Amino acid sequence: MMKFSLIRSAAMLAVAVGLASCGGGGDDTYTVAGTVEGLQYPSLVLTNNGEDITVAPPAKAGDPVTFSFPKKLDYGDTYSVSVKANPPHQSCGVNQFYQLSAADTAGRLAVINARFSCVVNEYTIGGTITGLTKDNTGLVLANGSTTGSITIGAADTNTTGTAFEYQMPVTVPYNQTYSVAVITQPKGAVCTVANPSGTMGDANVTNINITCAQTGA
Repeated sequence: MMKFSLIRSAAMLAVAVGLASCGGGGDDTYTVAGTVEGLQYPSLVLTNNGEDITVAPPAKAGDPVTFSFPKKLDYGDTYSVSVKANPPHQSCGVNQFYQLSAADTAGRLAVINARFSCVVNEYTIGGTITGLTKDNTGLVLANGSTTGSITIGAADTNTTGTAFEYQMPVTVPYNQTYSVAVITQPKGAVCTVANPSGTMGDANVTNINITCAQTGA
Protein backbone atom coordinates (compact mmCIF):
# COMPACT_ATOMS: atom_id res chain seq x y z
CA MET A 1 0.00 0.00 0.00
CA MET A 2 2.83 2.45 0.82
CA LYS A 3 4.53 1.74 -2.50
CA PHE A 4 1.30 2.44 -4.43
CA SER A 5 0.84 5.75 -2.58
CA LEU A 6 4.35 6.88 -3.46
CA ILE A 7 3.82 6.02 -7.12
CA ARG A 8 0.50 7.89 -7.20
CA SER A 9 2.07 10.97 -5.53
CA ALA A 10 4.92 10.99 -8.04
CA ALA A 11 2.47 10.76 -10.92
CA MET A 12 0.40 13.67 -9.59
CA LEU A 13 3.56 15.77 -9.23
CA ALA A 14 4.51 15.03 -12.84
CA VAL A 15 1.06 16.16 -14.04
CA ALA A 16 1.33 19.40 -12.06
CA VAL A 17 4.75 20.15 -13.54
CA GLY A 18 3.39 19.44 -17.01
CA LEU A 19 0.48 21.87 -16.52
CA ALA A 20 2.81 24.58 -15.28
CA SER A 21 5.03 24.21 -18.32
CA CYS A 22 1.99 24.70 -20.60
CA GLY A 23 1.31 28.14 -19.20
CA GLY A 24 -0.69 27.91 -16.01
CA GLY A 25 -2.83 26.11 -13.51
CA GLY A 26 -5.97 26.60 -11.49
CA ASP A 27 -4.54 29.28 -9.16
CA ASP A 28 -3.13 31.56 -11.87
CA THR A 29 -4.61 34.82 -13.15
CA TYR A 30 -3.97 36.38 -16.53
CA THR A 31 -4.03 39.90 -17.93
CA VAL A 32 -5.71 40.34 -21.29
CA ALA A 33 -3.21 42.58 -23.05
CA GLY A 34 -1.97 43.26 -26.54
CA THR A 35 -0.65 45.69 -29.12
CA VAL A 36 -2.15 47.87 -31.84
CA GLU A 37 -0.11 48.77 -34.92
CA GLY A 38 -0.84 51.69 -37.23
CA LEU A 39 -3.02 53.68 -34.81
CA GLN A 40 -2.91 57.39 -35.67
CA TYR A 41 -6.07 58.89 -34.12
CA PRO A 42 -7.60 58.70 -30.62
CA SER A 43 -10.80 57.03 -29.42
CA LEU A 44 -10.21 53.43 -30.48
CA VAL A 45 -12.41 51.33 -28.16
CA LEU A 46 -11.68 47.63 -27.59
CA THR A 47 -14.00 45.30 -25.70
CA ASN A 48 -13.60 41.94 -23.99
CA ASN A 49 -16.39 40.05 -22.21
CA GLY A 50 -18.35 43.27 -21.66
CA GLU A 51 -15.36 45.31 -20.45
CA ASP A 52 -14.33 48.30 -22.60
CA ILE A 53 -11.07 50.23 -22.80
CA THR A 54 -10.02 53.23 -24.90
CA VAL A 55 -6.65 53.03 -26.62
CA ALA A 56 -4.73 56.24 -27.39
CA PRO A 57 -2.28 56.56 -30.30
CA PRO A 58 1.43 56.26 -29.53
CA ALA A 59 3.54 59.26 -28.55
CA LYS A 60 5.76 58.66 -31.57
CA ALA A 61 3.94 58.25 -34.87
CA GLY A 62 4.40 54.81 -36.36
CA ASP A 63 5.16 52.99 -33.12
CA PRO A 64 2.92 50.16 -31.91
CA VAL A 65 0.89 50.94 -28.79
CA THR A 66 0.19 48.50 -25.95
CA PHE A 67 -3.04 48.01 -24.02
CA SER A 68 -4.36 45.89 -21.16
CA PHE A 69 -7.77 45.26 -19.61
CA PRO A 70 -8.03 45.95 -15.85
CA LYS A 71 -10.00 42.78 -15.08
CA LYS A 72 -7.82 39.68 -14.83
CA LEU A 73 -8.93 36.24 -15.92
CA ASP A 74 -8.68 32.97 -14.07
CA TYR A 75 -7.12 29.92 -15.61
CA GLY A 76 -9.54 28.42 -18.13
CA ASP A 77 -11.61 31.60 -18.63
CA THR A 78 -12.27 32.52 -22.23
CA TYR A 79 -11.55 35.91 -23.76
CA SER A 80 -12.49 37.50 -27.06
CA VAL A 81 -11.12 40.97 -27.77
CA SER A 82 -12.76 42.94 -30.57
CA VAL A 83 -13.12 46.49 -31.85
CA LYS A 84 -16.18 48.21 -30.39
CA ALA A 85 -15.54 51.65 -31.93
CA ASN A 86 -13.03 52.64 -34.60
CA PRO A 87 -11.01 55.84 -34.23
CA PRO A 88 -11.86 58.72 -36.59
CA HIS A 89 -10.56 58.27 -40.14
CA GLN A 90 -9.36 54.69 -39.56
CA SER A 91 -10.55 51.09 -39.55
CA CYS A 92 -9.06 48.60 -37.09
CA GLY A 93 -9.24 44.84 -36.70
CA VAL A 94 -7.36 41.74 -35.62
CA ASN A 95 -3.94 41.65 -37.24
CA GLN A 96 -4.21 39.27 -40.19
CA PHE A 97 -0.95 37.57 -39.24
CA TYR A 98 -2.22 36.81 -35.70
CA GLN A 99 -5.85 35.87 -36.32
CA LEU A 100 -6.05 33.58 -33.28
CA SER A 101 -4.47 36.01 -30.84
CA ALA A 102 -7.62 37.92 -29.87
CA ALA A 103 -9.79 34.99 -28.78
CA ASP A 104 -8.64 32.01 -26.74
CA THR A 105 -8.62 30.45 -23.28
CA ALA A 106 -6.58 31.93 -20.45
CA GLY A 107 -3.68 29.68 -19.57
CA ARG A 108 -3.31 27.93 -22.90
CA LEU A 109 -0.42 30.33 -23.49
CA ALA A 110 1.78 31.85 -20.81
CA VAL A 111 1.01 35.42 -21.95
CA ILE A 112 -2.07 36.89 -23.66
CA ASN A 113 -1.04 39.21 -26.49
CA ALA A 114 -4.00 40.19 -28.66
CA ARG A 115 -2.65 41.77 -31.85
CA PHE A 116 -4.57 44.46 -33.75
CA SER A 117 -3.77 46.75 -36.65
CA CYS A 118 -5.34 49.94 -38.01
CA VAL A 119 -5.32 51.45 -41.49
CA VAL A 120 -6.30 54.90 -42.70
CA ASN A 121 -9.61 54.88 -44.59
CA GLU A 122 -9.46 55.37 -48.34
CA TYR A 123 -12.14 56.73 -50.67
CA THR A 124 -12.89 56.96 -54.36
CA ILE A 125 -12.73 60.10 -56.49
CA GLY A 126 -14.73 60.77 -59.62
CA GLY A 127 -17.71 62.65 -61.02
CA THR A 128 -19.47 63.02 -64.35
CA ILE A 129 -18.33 63.50 -67.94
CA THR A 130 -20.54 65.57 -70.24
CA GLY A 131 -20.32 66.28 -73.94
CA LEU A 132 -18.59 63.17 -75.26
CA THR A 133 -20.06 60.95 -77.96
CA LYS A 134 -18.91 57.54 -79.13
CA ASP A 135 -16.70 59.25 -81.71
CA ASN A 136 -14.74 61.19 -79.08
CA THR A 137 -12.34 58.42 -78.09
CA GLY A 138 -9.02 58.67 -76.29
CA LEU A 139 -9.74 60.91 -73.28
CA VAL A 140 -7.18 60.12 -70.56
CA LEU A 141 -7.56 61.39 -66.98
CA ALA A 142 -4.95 61.03 -64.25
CA ASN A 143 -4.73 61.81 -60.55
CA GLY A 144 -1.29 63.32 -60.16
CA SER A 145 1.56 61.54 -61.89
CA THR A 146 1.70 58.19 -60.10
CA THR A 147 -1.72 57.44 -58.58
CA GLY A 148 -3.65 55.99 -61.47
CA SER A 149 -5.12 57.02 -64.80
CA ILE A 150 -8.25 56.11 -66.75
CA THR A 151 -8.93 56.09 -70.48
CA ILE A 152 -12.47 56.83 -71.63
CA GLY A 153 -13.30 54.72 -74.67
CA ALA A 154 -16.29 54.46 -76.99
CA ALA A 155 -17.97 51.90 -74.76
CA ASP A 156 -18.07 54.41 -71.90
CA THR A 157 -19.71 57.21 -73.90
CA ASN A 158 -23.12 57.59 -75.54
CA THR A 159 -24.54 58.91 -78.77
CA THR A 160 -26.14 62.05 -77.36
CA GLY A 161 -23.31 63.53 -75.31
CA THR A 162 -25.30 63.42 -72.08
CA ALA A 163 -23.54 63.06 -68.71
CA PHE A 164 -22.25 59.72 -67.47
CA GLU A 165 -20.36 58.84 -64.33
CA TYR A 166 -16.70 57.90 -64.04
CA GLN A 167 -14.41 56.89 -61.18
CA MET A 168 -10.64 56.94 -60.92
CA PRO A 169 -9.13 53.46 -60.43
CA VAL A 170 -7.02 54.22 -57.34
CA THR A 171 -8.52 55.26 -54.00
CA VAL A 172 -7.12 58.13 -51.94
CA PRO A 173 -6.39 57.91 -48.17
CA TYR A 174 -7.95 60.35 -45.73
CA ASN A 175 -6.11 63.70 -45.50
CA GLN A 176 -4.11 63.08 -48.68
CA THR A 177 -4.35 65.47 -51.60
CA TYR A 178 -5.65 64.62 -55.06
CA SER A 179 -5.50 66.46 -58.38
CA VAL A 180 -7.26 65.19 -61.49
CA ALA A 181 -6.14 66.50 -64.87
CA VAL A 182 -6.71 65.77 -68.55
CA ILE A 183 -3.57 64.05 -69.79
CA THR A 184 -4.80 63.38 -73.33
CA GLN A 185 -7.68 65.20 -75.01
CA PRO A 186 -10.21 63.04 -76.86
CA LYS A 187 -10.58 62.96 -80.63
CA GLY A 188 -12.71 65.87 -81.84
CA ALA A 189 -13.29 67.52 -78.45
CA VAL A 190 -11.64 69.59 -75.74
CA CYS A 191 -12.37 68.78 -72.10
CA THR A 192 -11.98 70.80 -68.93
CA VAL A 193 -12.07 69.71 -65.29
CA ALA A 194 -14.16 71.30 -62.53
CA ASN A 195 -13.19 70.87 -58.86
CA PRO A 196 -10.01 69.05 -59.90
CA SER A 197 -8.11 69.08 -56.60
CA GLY A 198 -8.60 68.93 -52.86
CA THR A 199 -7.77 67.10 -49.66
CA MET A 200 -9.54 63.82 -49.02
CA GLY A 201 -12.14 63.85 -46.26
CA ASP A 202 -14.27 61.04 -44.86
CA ALA A 203 -16.42 60.36 -47.92
CA ASN A 204 -16.14 59.56 -51.60
CA VAL A 205 -15.55 62.57 -53.85
CA THR A 206 -18.16 62.73 -56.64
CA ASN A 207 -17.92 66.29 -57.97
CA ILE A 208 -14.79 66.22 -60.15
CA ASN A 209 -16.82 66.90 -63.28
CA ILE A 210 -15.49 66.87 -66.83
CA THR A 211 -17.12 69.03 -69.49
CA CYS A 212 -16.21 68.45 -73.14
CA ALA A 213 -16.92 70.67 -76.13
CA GLN A 214 -16.93 69.42 -79.71
CA THR A 215 -14.26 70.95 -81.97
CA GLY A 216 -15.41 69.45 -85.24
CA ALA A 217 -11.93 68.13 -85.91
